[in-house]
Amino acid sequence: MKSLITASAASLLLLFVACNEHTSRSGKQQKSEYKEVTIADLQREPGKPNPPTTADSNKDYTIATIQQDGSVSQPPPAVEKLKEDKIIAEEEFNTEDYDNIVENKFLAATQNPLSTFSIDVDEASYSNVRRYLQNGTIPPAGAVRIEEMINYFDYTYPKPQNGEPFTVNTEISECPWNTQHKLVHIGLQGKEIPVDNLPASNMVFLVDVSGSMDEPNKLPLVQASLSMLTDQLREKDKVAIVVYAGSAGLVLPSTNGVNKTKIKEAIDNLEAGGSTAGGEGIRLAYSTAKENFIKGGNNRVILATDGDFNVGVSSDDELVRLIENERKSGVFLSVLGYGMGNYKDNKMQQLADKGNGNHSYIDNINEARKVLVNEFGSTLFAIAKDVKIQIEFNPAKVQAYRLVGYENRMLAAEDFNDDTKDAGELGSGHTVTALYEIIPAGVKDEFSKSVDPLKYQNNIPQIVSSHTNEMLTIKLRYKKTDEDVSKLITQTVTDSQTGLANTSDNFRFSAAVAEFGLLLRNSAYKQQSSFQQVINMAKSAKGKDENGYRAEFIQLVQAATSLAKN
Repeated sequence: MKSLITASAASLLLLFVACNEHTSRSGKQQKSEYKEVTIADLQREPGKPNPPTTADSNKDYTIATIQQDGSVSQPPPAVEKLKEDKIIAEEEFNTEDYDNIVENKFLAATQNPLSTFSIDVDEASYSNVRRYLQNGTIPPAGAVRIEEMINYFDYTYPKPQNGEPFTVNTEISECPWNTQHKLVHIGLQGKEIPVDNLPASNMVFLVDVSGSMDEPNKLPLVQASLSMLTDQLREKDKVAIVVYAGSAGLVLPSTNGVNKTKIKEAIDNLEAGGSTAGGEGIRLAYSTAKENFIKGGNNRVILATDGDFNVGVSSDDELVRLIENERKSGVFLSVLGYGMGNYKDNKMQQLADKGNGNHSYIDNINEARKVLVNEFGSTLFAIAKDVKIQIEFNPAKVQAYRLVGYENRMLAAEDFNDDTKDAGELGSGHTVTALYEIIPAGVKDEFSKSVDPLKYQNNIPQIVSSHTNEMLTIKLRYKKTDEDVSKLITQTVTDSQTGLANTSDNFRFSAAVAEFGLLLRNSAYKQQSSFQQVINMAKSAKGKDENGYRAEFIQLVQAATSLAKN
């Protein structure tokens, strides 16, 4: 019982100390002789007083007393009451939202020969998962989008030649988590345009300054992020700043990128407070972008928020319809997510998806530097839009297949040739990677489920293929950013028997990240996956790792190993 008291008190004391340090730095709270940490303190909303209490209301709620010298008094004896109230407080505080992910299942190649999906260049899931693991918690399954984890990392694919926008690269080997299966690695490499040659930008920083952003890892981090982005602006670029809380307003009209001091002053002067009229802010930001539209340029709204919209147009459906209508103007949308506790991941995903843009989660200043400085071109400058992939599998080689991840990017087969259907965008120098797990013909299929025999047609599909060594054909459609008619690329992939140890670093590292995602999700398809296998494979494929991202991944897997054991 004593250990339970200590654990509960310690966790809440850490929370209090962090909050006290922040308020002391901001000058909003004077240093006192001591402070009692109560459940009411935890339930208090930023900027609002504690709810009314009676004289004895805090009697059983006090966790501990922190003296000025740092010593801590003994906690009170009402342990069961404390545990119950702590659980209630944590549940009320954490209102993060994640969509349920229904994993792609194995599909028989005879009955479902086509697999169609939109590319996904978002990276938000990985940095969000990292935040959970570094805080000592396994992330919720809905936060683990495997394709975003894979695409967080760069891969060394051949550069496009002869003016093509990207290359299509493939590799096949045994599947690490089931050696009876095969893994198909598909990688796209976008052409990289030197920063000086990138088109002129017309950007609008749309900043959430509502009360929920009044946290050290929210508005102050937004300000630091946008300040770094401002340093990347060129003379031909221009920026406006729109903010929203209870209402929306233009705090900086469109300003030339050479006036960095003026832009940074406007950023530094932002303050948080009030409710969240996100819909109104989005309308004003798009209106501002359209007023300053650069034909042939990069016209983009950059939304920085925790996604907690609660005034006016705020439901997912209303916001999606608003964004779908606004994107017709040719203005793209990038969504930067911040904070924890009330982060609306599902809303952010939908806005970026429907706004012809990308979604990143900024959990620290290093991530801001990665997204807005190191990946400046790929994050903010699209070279192709509505990029779709369709795979046709040869049933003579493929008994069944499963696309790993991309669950919220799946398209109907007929959507591939329909140029009115929205799909993902590819940025300058960006890579996109996708993995298919294959059950080869002749291997026992333990995943596909049988159905009753059909009454009105032949139950046994006839497998006829003159292309005996072809495993699949990749078809890819894309549009130039200023065009509405797509172009088609087709590439055939033959079967191969390359051993896993002889595959490229690209193959093994992407497979390691995918396997890690299967473990974090406790996937029904994890099979013989293990954390140690992930670590070994990632170490063997770390490569140069100039920025240390792959080394950090290995550390995260090691941390998750300990958390899973506990």
